[in-house]
This record gives sequence, C-alpha cells and structure tokens, in this order.
Amino acid sequence: MTTTSPSRTIVTGYPSTMGDDVQLNTTTLIRHAARTHPEREIVYRTSDGGWARYSYAAAYERIIRGANALRGLGVQPGERVGILDWNSRRHYELYWAIPGLAAVMVQLNLRLGPEDLAFVIEDSGSSVICVDETLLPVAEAVAPRLPNVRAWVVMTDKPLSQIKTTLPNVLHYEDLVAAASARITWPEVDEHAAYSACYTTGTTGRPKGVYYSHRAIVLHSYAIATNIGMVLDDCTMLITPMFHGQAWGLPQAATLMANKIVLPGRYMAEDTKPLTDAIIAEGVTITNGAPAIFLPMLHYIETLEHKPDLSRLRMMSGATEPPLTMMRGFHDLTGAEIVHAYGATETTPLVTMNRYKPSVRERLTEGELLELKRKQGLPVSGVDVRLIDGMGNDVPWDGVTQGEICMRGPWITTTYHHMPEDDRAGRFHDGYWRSGDVGTIDADGYLKVTDRLKDVIKSGGEWISSIDMENLLLAHPSIAEAAVVGLAHPKWQERPFVLVVAKPGHEVTLDDVRTHLSSAFAPWQLPDAIEVVEEIPRTSVGKFDKKRIRSTRANTYGGQVNA
Repeated sequence: MTTTSPSRTIVTGYPSTMGDDVQLNTTTLIRHAARTHPEREIVYRTSDGGWARYSYAAAYERIIRGANALRGLGVQPGERVGILDWNSRRHYELYWAIPGLAAVMVQLNLRLGPEDLAFVIEDSGSSVICVDETLLPVAEAVAPRLPNVRAWVVMTDKPLSQIKTTLPNVLHYEDLVAAASARITWPEVDEHAAYSACYTTGTTGRPKGVYYSHRAIVLHSYAIATNIGMVLDDCTMLITPMFHGQAWGLPQAATLMANKIVLPGRYMAEDTKPLTDAIIAEGVTITNGAPAIFLPMLHYIETLEHKPDLSRLRMMSGATEPPLTMMRGFHDLTGAEIVHAYGATETTPLVTMNRYKPSVRERLTEGELLELKRKQGLPVSGVDVRLIDGMGNDVPWDGVTQGEICMRGPWITTTYHHMPEDDRAGRFHDGYWRSGDVGTIDADGYLKVTDRLKDVIKSGGEWISSIDMENLLLAHPSIAEAAVVGLAHPKWQERPFVLVVAKPGHEVTLDDVRTHLSSAFAPWQLPDAIEVVEEIPRTSVGKFDKKRIRSTRANTYGGQVNA
C-alpha cells in the first residue's frame, strides 16, 4: 500500500515481527532508571539555599505518590496541569507524575507578564496549577482571570497553616503526597498523545502552544544522549529553566542514561557562584545554558586561585552564539568544552549540535576548529533541514548562500495549538516548519545561523548579519555586551545601530566600534551610531529584546519605525 501527500510518499512493505504496538512513553524512562539504578543520586537545592540529595528510588516513590495525589484530585487522561516552579526536585517529580497519568504537563513561563501568562493557562485549558511558594505573587496576579482553575497546589516545605495567599481552592503538595499510595499501575499511553506543552514567548502576537508527544520526547532523549556522548557515569546539571522547552529535553535524556542529576533550584544570572561551586563539588560533566549564564561563571572561575579540572564537562550552549573568548576561556582555564547547539520551542528543541567530524579535525588548524565552533553544528540524525529562498526554492549548501532554515522530523511540530488553518502557510512550507532564522550550510554540513529574518539588516539592497557583528563586538576588550539592530534610514532602507554595555572602568566610542569591526566588515556595513547603556533590554527568556530596541530608537537615522 502507498500513502501519498503533497510532500511525502509512504510505502508499506512486508510486515515485521516486532512489538511495534508497544507505546513509547515517558514513564518507561523513569521506571527503568529507578528499577535498574535505584541508588543513583539526585542532588537538589533546598528552600534555604543549601543542598540535599536523594536516590532515584526515593524520587520514584514520590513520583508515584504525586501521580496518585493528582488522580485523587480528579486529573484525568488528556487533562492539562500547569507548573509554576524553578528547577526543583518537585518540578522534576511532576515531569513524570503528570504525563504518567496521560495528562499534559503545561510548562508555565514564570517570566511572562500577567496578561500573557493568563492567556497561556486559559488557552491550554489547565484546570490544576502546581505553584512554588516563592511564586505565589505570580499566581495571585493571574488567578482572578482564571475561573476554570479548580485547584492551586502550593509546593513548599512549610505547613499550609503558615502560607499566606489570596489564591482560591488552595491545597498542599506535600500533604497530598504523604497521604497518597506508593503503588500504581501506570497506564500505557498512546505515544502520539501530548505529554507536555510549552508556549513560545510571543514576540509577535500571543504566545503559541507547542504540544509534545510521548513518542517525540522519547526519541529526542536518545538523540540528545547520543549526540552529547552521554554515558552511565555522567553527572548532569539542569541550568536551562525546566519551565521552557523541558530544559532542552535534558531531564529525560539524563534519566534515560541514569545520570546523577543536579537540580539548582532558583538562581540568579547576576550570581552564578552557587552554580559554579556545585559543578565543581558534584563533578558535573554535562550541563546546558546560555552565554548570559556561562560568561559570569567563567568570570567567577577567573577569580579562583586554584582553577578546577573540568576536562570532562560538556556545556551545551544555546539562545545566542557563544563568543569565541568564552569558549577559549573555559577550555584554557578548566578544559571544559562549550558545545554549541541549536533548536527552538517548536523542535523539542534539538536540531543541530556542534561536534567535530573526523574529517574536519584532520583538515583544519586549531584556530580554524575554534572558529568552526561558532556555527550551530551538524543536523542530528532524525531531523531533515532545508534552506529555502524567498520563492520557496532550496539553496545550495556552499557555506555562502543564505536561506530560511526549515526542518521536519519526529520531534518537530507540524502545527500550533488552536492554530487557524489560514495561518499555516506563513509558518510551514511543504511539511517543514519555517524557523524564521536565516542561515547557511557549508560543504561539511555545518549549519550557521546568520540572523533572524526580522533582524537581518537590509542596507542598500545588501544584507548585514547582526549576529556576526554582535559576536565580533564581544571580542573588544572594553565591551561586556552588545546588541545590533537595523534602524530605518531614508536613503539606505536600514543602517546598523549598536547598543553596548561597557566593562567597568572602560569607555567605548563610535570610533572604537568602527575600528574594531573594520577587521571583518566593509566600510559601508559599519554602524553610524552607537549608544552606551548600563543594561540592554531583554525578553522574558533572556534574549535581547530587539523589537523594543528598534521601537525606542526608531528615529535615530530619520527613517520610519521598523519594529
């Protein structure tokens, strides 16, 4: 039998004898880890800022009790349960307890404003919300708009009598867990059913829901583990927020491989000392995060009299391109490797990971290999990547020709929650999700994101990469942070504009910036204006808020607003 669609032909061959009806479920991962590696440790941050630890076996018992507690609240298959929490042990437990019931874990971005957060909860239809005590003000700000939430479950070490809140229908997570049974028969869930949902941060319009299937995350877990080289004696710390894109799928991959897991709880980007100290003390070998987190960690390590040996540490870096100075600094001081990865909420998120192929190791110098690490990397097996031009045609993989990055695979979304059919054309092409990123792929297969479609600077009919300009600026000895946007210009359409944060005690001028950039950019590409600021505006997930920058500086060159 042959099944066809506009972009695919599926041919049915001879039947196999395999157990293809056995469903891929998230429960399988934690159940196996607890049964086979019950002694393995999970280290977690406590509410007083200290550290504690328990075993996979102890965690699994609490997961079962948590699932039974939720079932006792009437949580049924297909029901949506929201979580407002940091990277805590309770959050980790709910990662398994909720989808284990065939319910959907809705990841609530605590950095969203009240209006967007209320929209996410309402759009998802979440009826139960589990909220950490420290985030009660966030929940209280949206609760009056959410009459369909029937229970607010407070997660705290304190007794409920000591909790002051205006939330209605309040329950106590620890009381529920203590009273619940430690035995359960997990349902076998249809692998195509959603186990979790995450909403995009909505830079244009409302946040859009991406609902991940059990099948997608199980396959994605194997992809993460394989491509980062995860083994049984690894120790994984979850730095990326667990409320966004399931911490890049690292909780499930680490559990798949029975890693020792470190959960840092609540932390601040301004003070990464506790994270760095824990990496050293616990022997962390795999972690994930953004340069905005890793750079302060490096600066802290630079102050240590005795530099730690982190030669086994692989630091998956995403969100923005890691600066060469940061990658070189970690390698030279500690032996740690920055592993550039690429993905999105819509892609679970792994699409590419930058590891060296043997052929490039043999051919390139050390300097060239370091430069190669700036690229987003090789597409992982299972994901098909295309570059298309404005007409929808594929462009060559020559490392020069740019195109919009499109992708398809078993863990890539094919729609958004409640998405009108008429809106699909702008986000999908021939069955591929359109990322909105512009990039190139070289002859070795390495993807390089050159810009966002909306952020690429169009000047005099030519394109200027804001990302490349930002990364070169970070190599300037006086610049701590830099953001580059295109502002409307009456003659050239757009011209580059630079916001910089100077390092303490340093000054930065336009001449400094232009001279520094002239090593890689032509004179016509250089910015005509800069502004030195104390802080660059960021979005709710820590990326530069370029829409806001463009809006507030729109008239710099006398052009029209280009937000």
